[in-house]
Amino acid sequence: MRLILLGAPGAGKGTQAEMLMKLYNIPTISTGNIFREHISKNTELGQEAKKYMDEGKLVPDELVLELVKDRIVQKDCENGMILDGFPRTIPQAKALDAMLKEIGKPIDSVLDVEVPDEVIIERMAGRTVCPSCGASYHKLFKVETVPGICNECSTHLIQREDDKEETVKKRLEVYHAQTKPLIDHYQQQDKVLVIDGVGTVDEVRARVKKALGVN
Repeated sequence: MRLILLGAPGAGKGTQAEMLMKLYNIPTISTGNIFREHISKNTELGQEAKKYMDEGKLVPDELVLELVKDRIVQKDCENGMILDGFPRTIPQAKALDAMLKEIGKPIDSVLDVEVPDEVIIERMAGRTVCPSCGASYHKLFKVETVPGICNECSTHLIQREDDKEETVKKRLEVYHAQTKPLIDHYQQQDKVLVIDGVGTVDEVRARVKKALGVN
């Protein structure tokens, strides 16, 4: 099963990706995680990506495409994969289409997780993350045992620059202007499954399974 998850930042794509990864026993490929790894290691690519991410802008295609290509031809993607946060633009989508056609593994379905902007802002403004192990928390949905301390490794939690309210608003503007057209792109291929992303994690999970025909 080869899937793409679409939706605004904070729509819950990552949470659903974890469920799908276990369901189909396939890896999730998140460009956000790839970039954050480079940022934590302070690589040249990480420094350049961080400038865009901190401003709520999309990382340019040339910094993304080669990493994704190298990742999807690895052995653990032989039976499928979940793309979370990629593609984000029509040029990226067309490049991905060509890449997958070349290796004979086209996308099966595109899940479009729909959440209103005001809900996105509330979700992301309440989010914190562990800078050491990457575990994430939320004041409404996943609260740490000791306030401000990671349950997994006892590191002090932080709020990412790209989760702050003003940055979130900028990211949503970028999404609506540049990423939303992807839905039309994949609808032309009859691959889009629209998911209502408002509700509990279990409620959204049930909608995803129903859309994919999973009991």
